[in-house]
Amino acid sequence: MQTILAFIVALGILIYVHEMGHYLAARACGVKVLRFSIGFGRPLLRWVSRHRDRTEWTLAAIPLGGYVKMLDERERDPERDPPYDPADLPRAFNRQPVGKRIAIVAAGPVANFLLAIVLYFTLFAGGMQEPAPVLAVPVAGTAAAQAGVRDGDRVLALTANDETETVRSWNDLRMAVMAQGFDGAGAVLRVRGADGAERDLTIARLPNTGGDPQRDPLATLGLALKGGPVTIREVLPDSAAERAGLRAGDRVLAWQDEPIRQADQLIRAVRANPGAQATLSIEREGRTLQVPVKVDAVPAEEEGEGKAATAGKLGAALAQAVQMETVRDAPLPALVRAGQQVWDTSVLSLKLLGRMLIGQASLQNLSGPLTVADYAGKAANLGWQPFIGFLALVSVSLGVLNLLPIPVLDGGHLLYYCVEFLTGRPVPDHWQAVLQKVGIACILLLTSLALFNDVSRLFLARS
Repeated sequence: MQTILAFIVALGILIYVHEMGHYLAARACGVKVLRFSIGFGRPLLRWVSRHRDRTEWTLAAIPLGGYVKMLDERERDPERDPPYDPADLPRAFNRQPVGKRIAIVAAGPVANFLLAIVLYFTLFAGGMQEPAPVLAVPVAGTAAAQAGVRDGDRVLALTANDETETVRSWNDLRMAVMAQGFDGAGAVLRVRGADGAERDLTIARLPNTGGDPQRDPLATLGLALKGGPVTIREVLPDSAAERAGLRAGDRVLAWQDEPIRQADQLIRAVRANPGAQATLSIEREGRTLQVPVKVDAVPAEEEGEGKAATAGKLGAALAQAVQMETVRDAPLPALVRAGQQVWDTSVLSLKLLGRMLIGQASLQNLSGPLTVADYAGKAANLGWQPFIGFLALVSVSLGVLNLLPIPVLDGGHLLYYCVEFLTGRPVPDHWQAVLQKVGIACILLLTSLALFNDVSRLFLARS
């Protein structure tokens, strides 16, 4: 229920803001608005404003979008619609100068970007609790280990492609690596060690994960958050952990006499030993216990182990506290940072889309309503700050999507009007009709692929 409500609230806000951008721009340009609708299909609620335009406001049954219907002579059905009042015709959308039409169409995506800036400003000025970029000992052989990362190093900045980005949180570091990794560039990490001394670490090549949501670019480098004690948060029924007598709250000390300082150490050790008999050292109620465990063997595909036939599974959810810090900006820097965040996210989205088109990024990045609903529920469950961050991210994505030059989207109409502005003549109706069909086909293809990805993720999550 929380997931459904969070999805409805998020979608309602984003659609309302987008369509309100079109509506306010139309009103400012003197265009008569006939209907403002949230959703498509059969109206559930309907009311008419007292304004002289008598705009109809509608809440429809299918909430996956909305529209603003303006007076437009091209859209009137002679057999169904009554003739327009001649006094209203100068206010028809199709009779407006091309500059006004561009402004009205562009106002929807612009409203989404402005909403994202407001939301990010709220987070940055109000302060956010984020994991501090303090690193754990890297796995031997990884790029981080080769660069000389030490336990307790705190990342201060990342320099790549002649750009230096200040790093104040773990999320800052992830975004910087992901953005620069598309070009496969080398990078320099500026870190402060546990002794307080600063030094530069050279990484030969940042990973290009292709934007694959299943691949963490930091984990690919071997970078991991330094955490506190590893504890067992939950023991799954009918699992190796349950049969061994492990309990929630047990603190993990060692695996086969190897000290465990990070949760992923234990995860890697378990996965690498399917069916093995091992000893797990734990601390329970102040006592140290040696617990024999027979690791379950499961198909490797379930655990993401690539070509291996099987992988080990313990069946215990782990918890590890990390250092959290409040990241807060003064109002003016927060506003600048919010605008920069929207710009960076937009550029990253376009880069990712371009890589997908040429086959250099995974098509799994396309997400549909099921994934958005799932993330909305998870973000809402974490608190208001993660939910606002999620809302801002989706608002940017919605703005970028609508600006793509695909007919039926705002970007497609802007393309027509830009051609008209440059040539002085509108795009012929027959060409618009053909391109409209192409645009609908593109949208259907993207929607089908996004839904396929949604269903695949849900199936894999439950398998």
